Amino acid sequence: MTTATRPADVPETLDHFQANDYSPYHFYSSEEWARFRADTPLTLTADEVHRLRSIDDPIDLEEVRRIYLSLSRLLSSHVESSQLLFEQRNRFLSMSDVAKTPFVIGIAGSVAVGKSTTARILKELLARWPSSPKVDLITTDGFLYPNSVLIRENLLNRKGFPESYDIGALLRFLSAIKAGLPNVKAPCYSHLTYDVLPNEYKVIDRPDILIFEGINVLQSRDLPADGKIVPMVSDFFDFSIYIDADETLIHRWYVHRFMKLRQTAFRDPNSYFHRYATISEQEALDIAEDLWTNINLKNLRENILPTRPRADLILQKGENHLVEKVALRKL
Repeated sequence: MTTATRPADVPETLDHFQANDYSPYHFYSSEEWARFRADTPLTLTADEVHRLRSIDDPIDLEEVRRIYLSLSRLLSSHVESSQLLFEQRNRFLSMSDVAKTPFVIGIAGSVAVGKSTTARILKELLARWPSSPKVDLITTDGFLYPNSVLIRENLLNRKGFPESYDIGALLRFLSAIKAGLPNVKAPCYSHLTYDVLPNEYKVIDRPDILIFEGINVLQSRDLPADGKIVPMVSDFFDFSIYIDADETLIHRWYVHRFMKLRQTAFRDPNSYFHRYATISEQEALDIAEDLWTNINLKNLRENILPTRPRADLILQKGENHLVEKVALRKL
């Protein structure tokens, strides 16, 4: 097995950021962060949290109280400020017939770190604000190239790496969202068949808030020498969140999740990974370790972790998969 090399200028943990006197972030323990929820009401039930969390994610109602109510309150202030700035700019430009475009929240981080759970929890909390905003959630999985294309281009083993996504389609989707267009289509993806679903789309019709979740959504791009515009996915974000954890923990969570899926979803004969349900436990463990080392760890070190400093907010998880530290970018 080969081992991915960590970029020399990317620190492993938030402690490296915090030790720097010139850090662009404020840092809080989970206990300190929890106090910022103030009087934000808890609008989810224990059963709803259980339904929203991904397999092997231990998030519970107490974690929602500790971390996500404060985050919901913070996002509420950002959305309100964005709306106020929009109204002020319209008055400045003497424009009265322009509709506010959706507030877009990007969520990034490694596989198996809990992005999907965070996205779903936030979606439900934000939709239950007193103003009852319309909140939609889209993942980048649907913007992967179909397996047929990845196989043709010899990229199937780099699925999830930046080059495996149809960046043009991603940018066109977000451009349409930020232009305030109605009924914008996002392609659908099946984790059962491990492929994009042909001619199946989720229609996004001018939400108040759009959550956009994916491992590489904060990825930057090479700048052109002639100064032409080269848009990045994150250019369309109003706020961005990175879900962080030590790579040794993510490694453990990934392998444990793989082995658990082997006992559940992989048993479906229609599953792309059904073959892993029929081999021995040791063979499956060896495969999980190989997938982690040669694909997911490389992607984490080469492409995902270097985007962490671009986030507005970093949630760092600890041993028990729950958030222990929060870093919020200074204004």
